[in-house]
Amino acid sequence: MAASSSSVAEEEEAFEHTLLVVREVLVYKIPPRSSSGGYKCGEWLQSDKIWSGRLRVVSCGDRCEIRLEDPGSGELFAACFVRPGQRENSVETVLDSSRYFVLKIEDGQGKHAFIGLGFNERNEAFDFNVALSDHEKYLRREHDKETSIDTDESHIEIHPAVNHRLKEGETIRIKVKNKPASGGGMLSTAGLSAGASSKHKATTFLSPPPGGAGKLRSPLPPPPNDSATARMNLGRNSGLNPPKDSARRPGDSLQDLSAIERSLPSTTGSGSTKSAASGWAAF
Repeated sequence: MAASSSSVAEEEEAFEHTLLVVREVLVYKIPPRSSSGGYKCGEWLQSDKIWSGRLRVVSCGDRCEIRLEDPGSGELFAACFVRPGQRENSVETVLDSSRYFVLKIEDGQGKHAFIGLGFNERNEAFDFNVALSDHEKYLRREHDKETSIDTDESHIEIHPAVNHRLKEGETIRIKVKNKPASGGGMLSTAGLSAGASSKHKATTFLSPPPGGAGKLRSPLPPPPNDSATARMNLGRNSGLNPPKDSARRPGDSLQDLSAIERSLPSTTGSGSTKSAASGWAAF
């Protein structure tokens, strides 16, 4: 069991991911910090440069290592270990430049020292900062992933899976509405409604019957005690023509005239009587 755990630890240490390689950097011997504000690279003398070589930033699990190596042989000169949440303790920027840093190097036996690190180009110093930030982002993603897995497991324990299968003897009843025998949905319904409306319009615009042409009906019915209306209705209901006088001969008109003449008042003088009689006879 111990052998297997040690092999796993060796595999974890062997897994490395290189984040940045800079071909040449400068290392300075720096004086002690003069104030609590920080370091200043302007206080470093050119004679304090003690080494120049290659820099590699390597991610080893939770730990990030800054390795200073010989460019020809690859021999390690010094190493700075950046542990999770302790970047400020291991790598510190100077106050008067963006190309210089102060590294805390360790020998692996508990001893440490502070050295000055300088880049020839400003973009190289920028890439150095980005590599350290990428490692911190990687650690945050891994931590969030583990937290989400733990919450999912606890959620499953609290709410176990529910069996939705039908038990023996259980049935499901589904009611389906019958579709109409004819028609095809909304289009057929629209067609039927359009046909009905067209029929209604056709009946609305029909011409009146021929017998009723030229006759106007009063919008109001006649009074109920109208004698003329009652006689007309009586004649229509009975289907009989109004009574006619007995057949008269052609000379009957003269007899009517003579009767009217007798009813007129008499006047003096024969001239007026004759003129009146002749006037009636002429009429």
